[in-house]
Amino acid sequence: MKQEKILLEPGTLWTKIKQTTEHALECGSLKSIPTEFEFVEQDNVNFLVRILVNLNRKKAAKEKQDQQTAKGQEFNPFLPYEEDLFVADISDTHVCILNKFNVVDYHLLIITRAFEEQETLLTLADFAATWACLADFDGLVFYNGGKLAGASQRHKHLQIVPLSETEIPIAPLLKSAKFEDSIATIPGLPFLHAFTRLESEDGAEMILEKYHALLESVGIKAVENNRQSGDYNLLATREWMLIIPRSLDEFQSISVNSLGFAGTLLVRNAEQMQLVKVIGPMTILQKTAKNNLL
Repeated sequence: MKQEKILLEPGTLWTKIKQTTEHALECGSLKSIPTEFEFVEQDNVNFLVRILVNLNRKKAAKEKQDQQTAKGQEFNPFLPYEEDLFVADISDTHVCILNKFNVVDYHLLIITRAFEEQETLLTLADFAATWACLADFDGLVFYNGGKLAGASQRHKHLQIVPLSETEIPIAPLLKSAKFEDSIATIPGLPFLHAFTRLESEDGAEMILEKYHALLESVGIKAVENNRQSGDYNLLATREWMLIIPRSLDEFQSISVNSLGFAGTLLVRNAEQMQLVKVIGPMTILQKTAKNNLL
């Protein structure tokens, strides 16, 4: 497999992100969604649960998208993407833009220039582009692999949010990883998953190999046209990668995407916040993931 040429100049991404954020806020293209938050503890994890203060901005955009879909028009916010949200060219195949409706500041999307399905497996080009960004932008990478994993757009996109290791609520659990060869399970995660360590010298090809090994260990494989055989969430930092197969996209109206499995949930109102407290956030993750029986 030939790796695409990286166009992003090392050491420039963080400055570009801040400059684009300032511009996009000034011109109104960036529609940050305000939240409040509480911590909800379960099973030795201090989950961060955000509650949306104002959903009107995203609701209006969703209604516009639904209207276009009803007319038979395929809506794709990434083709073309908004120029005011453009951050940088990463490679011949990928660019990065700001997440228009961000909850976390400096939320970055890594999108393919040409349309690719979100339900296809990640490629060498995806990992090369993403890790070129991660080299400059130390944060949490995540990928919602399919609708059951929380994907809201068909156009393939990975995401990065600027969370340090100490700000990822599940981080303490990862220290207890039980390895068999290079793949581990985490005793504190009560659902099917696979975990591996990443080394500083790992290039995109090695990361791709480890990704496929994780998928294989949880029973996900490539089918026709490189489509995935099941939906899943991926979480990664410079040091590790975690994959969780999914069975449901929500539980009792509470939606869960990759960030939920990092220990950060998002709810729409006070009623949902109370529901999280009653049910327990880890229980919600367990209900939406697959169990340990393949």
